[in-house]
Amino acid sequence: MNKSLAMISGVKRTLMNEQQFYTVISSERKRTERSGRPFLLMLLDLGTVPNADKHRKLAAEILNALSSAIRETDVAGWYTNNSVLGIMFNEITTGAGKSMGGTMLARVNGILYRQLSFEQFNQLAISYYIFPEEWDHDAPQRPSHPNLYPDLSKRADGKTPFSFLKRSIDIVGSALGLMLCSPLFLGIALAVKLSSNGPVLFRQKRIGQYGEPFTFLKFRSMVDGSDPKLHELYVKKLIAGHAEPDSSNGNGQGVYKITCDPRVTSVGAFLRRTSLDELPQLINVLRGEMSLVGPRPAIPYEVQAYQTWHRRRVLEAKPGITGLWQVTGRSRIKFDEMVRLDVRYAMAKSIWLDLKILMLTPKAVFLGEGAY
Repeated sequence: MNKSLAMISGVKRTLMNEQQFYTVISSERKRTERSGRPFLLMLLDLGTVPNADKHRKLAAEILNALSSAIRETDVAGWYTNNSVLGIMFNEITTGAGKSMGGTMLARVNGILYRQLSFEQFNQLAISYYIFPEEWDHDAPQRPSHPNLYPDLSKRADGKTPFSFLKRSIDIVGSALGLMLCSPLFLGIALAVKLSSNGPVLFRQKRIGQYGEPFTFLKFRSMVDGSDPKLHELYVKKLIAGHAEPDSSNGNGQGVYKITCDPRVTSVGAFLRRTSLDELPQLINVLRGEMSLVGPRPAIPYEVQAYQTWHRRRVLEAKPGITGLWQVTGRSRIKFDEMVRLDVRYAMAKSIWLDLKILMLTPKAVFLGEGAY
């Protein structure tokens, strides 16, 4: 471990290494989700210097200079080992947001300008990020800033054996599925086309991993041009915990879903009960926008209603065609319980878990429980 000591608020500390600091960022995100108190992550890129020893020396000088601005509860460490210094200001004032960030940046700049040499100050590049960040759901790119999720980015960079194997299974599985199901695709397409006017495929903007939008595909099961307001109002009630289970399915089990949707066609109702409307998502999997196994992809108006901790279901795993929710609870459980299942999958995900879920999926589809 590279060690750098600095005097911060009268306390001599060991500067955390990159992995330790990532762990703290992850833990602090979870604490903010529970407490509602934001944190501010400030990154100081030390620029180009001759060697790592000078980097560590400069980092110690910076932290000593900032001793008056850093509390004992704040955390400092290497965001990038011997290159980018990170300081986490915990539990900042709720609602302060950008104004607090701007104030802290101006204060840190002022202190370092006075305490460091002109050459040292001039080589610094300082940026800051506040968690939870405000998501722009209309933006064409991901609304979540990668710098607040270094642990997730490192885990999902595609270079780990799990990431490589999962993507390989997705490519082989989706390609094989598309080839084997091509006659079924033609039959369903013909049934959809003959039963109602409109396109065969239903295209909708959905939210993928890290909040990045993509075009989601299904066989159309509703009347073309249906107003989504009915579903939007229900989903917002469901997320807020105000939706009551609908027991009109006749089996005595309530489900958290609109069971008698007037927008659904007769062919569409069959496709939904059998989950055949989901087959075009194999194309999304082949493109890399989805996985065979993962949380269901969210609709933008759904994500807008999320509490901060709900976002973990779209941050920590790529969306999938099937998942832990589909094979264990589906629409019979409340929204918060669904999110907990998705988060549990993200924390425990492995190739064996994916294979187990894939093997349980045919039974869930055949029973059709919670499918409407």
